[in-house]
Amino acid sequence: ADRIRTSFAVPIGINILANAPLPALAVAKAAGASFIRVNQWVNAYVANEGLVEGNAACALRFRAAIGANEVRIFADSHVKHGAHAIVADRTVTELTRDLEFFDADVVIATGQRTGDAADIQELEEIGRATRLPVLVGSGVTIDNVPAILERADGVIIGSSLKVDGVWWEAVDRDRVTAFMCVVRDLRQRLPSARG
Repeated sequence: ADRIRTSFAVPIGINILANAPLPALAVAKAAGASFIRVNQWVNAYVANEGLVEGNAACALRFRAAIGANEVRIFADSHVKHGAHAIVADRTVTELTRDLEFFDADVVIATGQRTGDAADIQELEEIGRATRLPVLVGSGVTIDNVPAILERADGVIIGSSLKVDGVWWEAVDRDRVTAFMCVVRDLRQRLPSARG
């Protein structure tokens, strides 16, 4: 991670699956990374790994204990790859506000699984629910990025930049170039999505 961080002039983050914010914080601190991504920061859900519980309080204490308060927390609002029966009685607005209450720095909206687009109505609800920056963290494509960047502060992108849009394939340079041309144009035309 340190070699990657020193090779690029962009913030580098750490995400360790499945839902491992303490190891991610330790790696981020050691490597000088700017942020970690946590798929389940608060509440709980049922995933194919079993019951996954958010552990924000423990992670925040650990971050302070290792002197990593500069490492920001990017947290998914309605985590992908899981069933949300445990929190089905709570709205996306409430789940998003929980992230802010438990000191997340950035909120991430996702689709149901890797490569699935975030629901635009849910993205708008998340944006209204928080003062924090909102990113879209799955399913961003060259076709939907204009609609997304009208509503979000940025994106985390992977799958659609890979060969044939398949997340486990290699990065496709032509797809990256085409995508970034669209994004550069949008940056010039769009005001900041959320002020």
